[in-house]
Amino acid sequence: MSGLVKAKKFDWKDSNIAMFGSDTDKQVKKESAETEPAWKGAGEKVGIQIWRIVKFKVKSWPKDDYGKFYNGDSYIILNTYKEPESDALLYDVHFWIGKYSTQDEYGTAAYKTVELDTLLDDKPIQHREVQGHESGMFKGYFKTLELLNGGADTGFKHVEPAQYEPRLLHFHGDRKSVTLKEVPLCKSSMDSSDVFILDLGLEVYQWNGKTCNKDEKFKAVQYLQTLKSQRNGKPKVESLDERDIAPNHKFYSYLKDENEEEAEEEDDPDFVKTLVRLSDAGGELAITVEGTGSIGRDQLDENDVFILDTGKELYVWVGNGTSSAEQRNALSYAHKYLQGTKHPFLPVTCYRQSATPDTFYRELEA
Repeated sequence: MSGLVKAKKFDWKDSNIAMFGSDTDKQVKKESAETEPAWKGAGEKVGIQIWRIVKFKVKSWPKDDYGKFYNGDSYIILNTYKEPESDALLYDVHFWIGKYSTQDEYGTAAYKTVELDTLLDDKPIQHREVQGHESGMFKGYFKTLELLNGGADTGFKHVEPAQYEPRLLHFHGDRKSVTLKEVPLCKSSMDSSDVFILDLGLEVYQWNGKTCNKDEKFKAVQYLQTLKSQRNGKPKVESLDERDIAPNHKFYSYLKDENEEEAEEEDDPDFVKTLVRLSDAGGELAITVEGTGSIGRDQLDENDVFILDTGKELYVWVGNGTSSAEQRNALSYAHKYLQGTKHPFLPVTCYRQSATPDTFYRELEA
């Protein structure tokens, strides 16, 4: 096995999602999957299905809340579709990790994703999504993606409007998809290119940045209409244009001068595309860097798992000749690998060699 650096070994059970490959293996077998009540009807017809992890259990997420994700939770999302002129059902299955989701929650989401994959005869393409860094595919499932603070059990929708804690909502995107994200209630959160809603419960402001686009405005107006309906028309709503609003307007008095929350993780602009080989042929998992920059597909070996790290997205390629343990733990390997990089939040897509699209090979060789 050749590589640019000496192979290093680690016990993959040190991973934050160490349920893979452990004594819980039996839970990802098809017999076990068939006894999971949450999977009843899963993947039987075209459309999106979503489940939330609650105390190690998979619970169906209400359809009215599709597109809403709370940063204290983890979710599983299944997209069932057909190719044109074909009756065969195809699948993409994602597990989504909230910023403050516990290790137990996203560990359960990860191995339950593998379980669902097994139930569907290994047909799904598996994906990992991290809050705030979702893939374009994932965002495309929803007209509006809402990233909200708290857990679903403590969400704002069950609180009386007069008791609301003020919150600032950020609308950013285009005609393809607009993301609604709850952001720190401070001046540094504001951006002239986007739209913001300040929600005070019975008093609500829509602030339109001077260079925001019509799609962001439209989504914000839609959101306000739904919000007013949910609160029986009680909230007073005011629309503000950054070009016209006075600096001493009441709106600004609710914003703090400094952001007291953690800074957002940023991309690493100096990262060079890297191909990593994962193999347990020697009895322990060995990781070897196989190449950087432009990489040839002849460097892939069907007997091993490979990780392609572009710095923007992570791809896992599972060779047809890999061991069952390597196949089962591919996402765990990717998760472990990312923890040692400057971009642990990247979205992850896992392909089997026999079902790898040409787009992967083009990305590899670019």
